[in-house]
Amino acid sequence: MGEYTRLLLTAMRGVDPSVDLLVLAEEGVGEGYFDDDAEARVVPSFRAREPDSFKGILAALQEYDGVDVLHVQHEYGIYGLGTGILDAALEARRERLAGSVVFTLHTVYHPLQGEREVEFQEAVLSEADAVIVHSAVQEFELHAQMGAYPSNLKRIPHGTSVNPYLSWSRLRLARSLGLGEGILGKFVVSLLGFLRPDKGLDTLLESLEILGRGDRLAVIVGGEVRDERLAELVEEHSAHGLVFIPHYLSTDEILMLAALSDAIVLPYRDPPGKYSVSGILHLSMGSLKPIIGSNVPRLAELYTLAPRLVFRAGDPWDLSSMLARLLDSEFYDLAVSYAGPLYSYAVRTSWPRMARRHLRLYRRLLKNRPGGR
Repeated sequence: MGEYTRLLLTAMRGVDPSVDLLVLAEEGVGEGYFDDDAEARVVPSFRAREPDSFKGILAALQEYDGVDVLHVQHEYGIYGLGTGILDAALEARRERLAGSVVFTLHTVYHPLQGEREVEFQEAVLSEADAVIVHSAVQEFELHAQMGAYPSNLKRIPHGTSVNPYLSWSRLRLARSLGLGEGILGKFVVSLLGFLRPDKGLDTLLESLEILGRGDRLAVIVGGEVRDERLAELVEEHSAHGLVFIPHYLSTDEILMLAALSDAIVLPYRDPPGKYSVSGILHLSMGSLKPIIGSNVPRLAELYTLAPRLVFRAGDPWDLSSMLARLLDSEFYDLAVSYAGPLYSYAVRTSWPRMARRHLRLYRRLLKNRPGGR
C-alpha cells in the first residue's frame, strides 16, 4: 500500500472507526495482509502497467461482495496511459460491485505534454462520479481542457502530517537516525525523498560549490536513489559537509530528519505541462521549519504562501544566495516567522481534516444513489 493511501486511510479510521476499508493493491506487495495502522485489508489484485491484469480488481471485489465506493489513487506510472483502469472501474459499477467510482488524479498533464494523458483525463471527468485533484493549478488546467466547470471535479488538498518528533532533542534524533553527533552544532539543511533527476540534486550540489567549504553548514541528502548517476554526483561533492543516506526513508525517518533540520530545501525542476503536488512539501510543512523551494507547479502552495522563500528552478546561484542568508541568524529568524502561513496551512490540511472531506464526499455520493449498489 502506498504511503499516501496509508496516511489517508489511517486518518479515515481515526475520524470514523465504523468505516470498512479494503485496499486493492499491486501484486508487488506480496501476499495479502492486514494493515494495523489503517485497520484495512490489503489484497493484491493487479500488476502495474499491465491493463489485462486490471480484471483482477473485479475478481477481488466480487470475492468481498463489492464496495460502496471504489476510489482509484491514479498515477500514470502505475496504470499506464490507456483507459484500462477506468474501464475496469466502470465495469465494476455496471456489475454493481461498486456503488460509485472516484478517481484522485495525482498528476495532471497539459495537452502540449501528453495527448494520451489528456484523453484519459477527459474520459475520467466524463465517466467517474467524482474526480479529486490536490491543487488549484490542476483544477484550472482540467477546467480548460473540458471547456467547462465539471460538477464532479473536486479539489481536496494533499494531507499534511504535523511532525510528532519536534519535541525530541537533536541528540536523540541524531542517534535514532544513526548520524554522528558532530552534526549537532551545525546548521542542517536537508533534501529528502526519492532521488530522481527532477528533484534538482545537481542544483543543490552546485550551490554548495558556490558557497564553498564551511564548518557551519551540514547538508543531508536522503532517500532511495532512482538514478545511479545521482549517487556518483553526490560522491563527487562529498567534501562539502554532505551526509548521504542512500536508501528508502520511511515516513517516520523523513519526519525525524525534518525535525533535526534547520531548513528544508526542495530544488525541484518540473517538465513543462506536468502538474502535481509534492508529498515531501506536505511532510515538511508540519515540521515548522523554513522551506526553500523552486518556482515550479509542484510547489505552487509554497510559491503562493511564502514566495520570498522561492528561488529560480535550476539556478544554483539563486539557491546559494538564499542558503547564505539563512546562515545569518537574524535572517533565519525572519524566515521562520515569514513561513507562518505555511504552518497555518499545515494545520488546515492535516490528515484528519482531509479524511473528513473525503468521507463527506463519499456520503454525498451514497446519498445520491438511494438504492445502494
